[in-house]
Amino acid sequence: MAFSFRGRTISKVGVIGSGQIGPDIALHFVKVLHAYDVQVIVVDVAEQALEKGKAKLFKKIDKGAETGAFKPKEVDGMKSHVVFTSDYGQLKGADLVVEAATEDLPLKRRIFHQIEELVSADAILTSNSSHLEPERIFEELKHKGRSLCTHYFFPAERNPALEIIPGKDTDPEITELMMRFYEAIGKFPIHVGSRYGYAVDPVFEGLLLACVQCVDAGLGSTKEVDAVASKCLGLTVGPFTAHNLTGGNPITAHGLGDMHERLNPWFRVPESLKQIVASKGNWEVPGRGEKIDIAPEKEKAIAEELEGAYFAIVCDMLDAGIITTSDFDLLISVALDMKPPFTFMNSLGIDKALQLVEDFAKKYPDMPVSKTLKEQAASGKPWEVLDVLFEKKGNVGLITIRRPKALNALNSKVFKELDAYCEIIKNDPEIKAAVLTGFGNKAFVAGADIKEMAGLTDPAQGEAFARKGQISSANLEKIGKPVVAAMNGLGLGGGCEIAMCCTARIAPKGLRMFAGQPEVNLGLIPGMGGTQRLPRLIGFEKAAEMIRTAGPISSEQALEYGLVTELVEGDVLVRAIELARELGEGKTKVKMMEMGPLSNVPDKLPDVDIGHLSRAIDKLAVQAILEGGSMTLEDGLKNEAKRFGECWKTEDNRIGLQNFVEKGARSKAPFVHR
Repeated sequence: MAFSFRGRTISKVGVIGSGQIGPDIALHFVKVLHAYDVQVIVVDVAEQALEKGKAKLFKKIDKGAETGAFKPKEVDGMKSHVVFTSDYGQLKGADLVVEAATEDLPLKRRIFHQIEELVSADAILTSNSSHLEPERIFEELKHKGRSLCTHYFFPAERNPALEIIPGKDTDPEITELMMRFYEAIGKFPIHVGSRYGYAVDPVFEGLLLACVQCVDAGLGSTKEVDAVASKCLGLTVGPFTAHNLTGGNPITAHGLGDMHERLNPWFRVPESLKQIVASKGNWEVPGRGEKIDIAPEKEKAIAEELEGAYFAIVCDMLDAGIITTSDFDLLISVALDMKPPFTFMNSLGIDKALQLVEDFAKKYPDMPVSKTLKEQAASGKPWEVLDVLFEKKGNVGLITIRRPKALNALNSKVFKELDAYCEIIKNDPEIKAAVLTGFGNKAFVAGADIKEMAGLTDPAQGEAFARKGQISSANLEKIGKPVVAAMNGLGLGGGCEIAMCCTARIAPKGLRMFAGQPEVNLGLIPGMGGTQRLPRLIGFEKAAEMIRTAGPISSEQALEYGLVTELVEGDVLVRAIELARELGEGKTKVKMMEMGPLSNVPDKLPDVDIGHLSRAIDKLAVQAILEGGSMTLEDGLKNEAKRFGECWKTEDNRIGLQNFVEKGARSKAPFVHR
């Protein structure tokens, strides 16, 4: 048994280094791959490091067992599938090796020279370097095309952010494979161009330098600057605290020194950091729960200097062309858990952001003012930060909804971007078909953004909200070209509804919880076509049960019902693109949805047990299903939107939405059936 993905088989993974991050990388691999009988081998030349690394990994597994995150069988499986050893020979036959040793170029080259003698020519070799360019690390390899950098973030087993940095010799197919592989095992991989420090570390390390400069300039103490940085940049902990927690002072000192030579002269190693590293000490930072009182004028001065440094650093990345604004926003917000930079600048105003950078550069002339930032300010437009991505795969247009922290939930911004891509696909003669998918391994689209709906106050607003979503999602039907939904995970509520607007739907095998219409849990009925398209696809009885009980179905049930056209083992995207191409070229056909009135509309729906759910809302759902079945799809959608708006006439609508916002999806709302 092994993990198979896109024609590759992974039976053994190697991790080199049992220091600060290697055991955490190993934990992530063993957590997701042990069920496939994949062995994870951690190698280090130091026996003490191996002992500490194993103890650290096992302690985290045991803690997961205590909290209920891992079942006893999983605990045993993970522990039995990881080996800590000083014997490099145990890497023989590894299909993927991640080097996580010290940030030392000669050492890394020696390691990869040794590994290359042990593994096959097509085994993938990666380095968890945080700074060094892949061209330099892999310069002496015989087979450079299978090598690239994969930069993890603390803590590696939980932080989903991952920089993928191919070198000039990396095979593009390997880059694509690793992007999809890491996405499939739960990471948020972001493609970053090869440049010293990549995209994130100049921010992480540069902000520490900016904080030190604030202290050196007398703007505040390390405690005060740390507290202001946390507040103004949206950090969970300030830069000084973060470096203490991660043990990052030595590597930051090394990185800042090299950045001075390789990026721009503003980067440097301040004296206080040299002293901290030499003494193996820590910065003085606020204690847990300690409140730091700072005068407003002092706080403003510190905040503006740190914001100016932040914007200057990230815009320098744009000038270098190694990352896009959309990718950088997601990467920074996840990797460092702070305000995404370009959305942050948009909220302040681009002119204000430029002024902060220019003020910072006047104080520190070695910091260049970004040409791209100047041009953006001159345009009078905000930065483009996309939640929906588009690319052409030959004659197939690929649309990816990427809001992983919200499980790709739909909102007005997503719909606006989807509308634009529908027009592109419709008007591009080279595109014969399209695929719609979601980012990550958890959700295709897990519904609509509840926060937007919770802000509605009356039936007219509810009806208008539903019609807006209906029209946008129906644009997929009106492209005039086949569209395949690659439902890579949960398709709930609006996610299920937007998938039904596609020509065909495919799903992974074995998902116990896959699709559903849970709106009645919120005191709502489906408003993006669920009461109309679902009966047309799977029949009135099954559709009504799903809608009225909010019960989800598995991917196998979805195939049995006719909601999806086929199930796929592994990556659904490959088959979705293939199917879209077949449909676009007329090589295959699927049954099309009936757009007119249905001939089999029942007089009434079978009784179902709705439990605690609102009888008032259930009545509206039943009306929408039965009334719409006798109409054209378009008229049925309009009627659904009307009934959706009428939910706001009920007390249960307010109760359901308020309960969700305050207590979450798992809490049962105390409906009063009015």
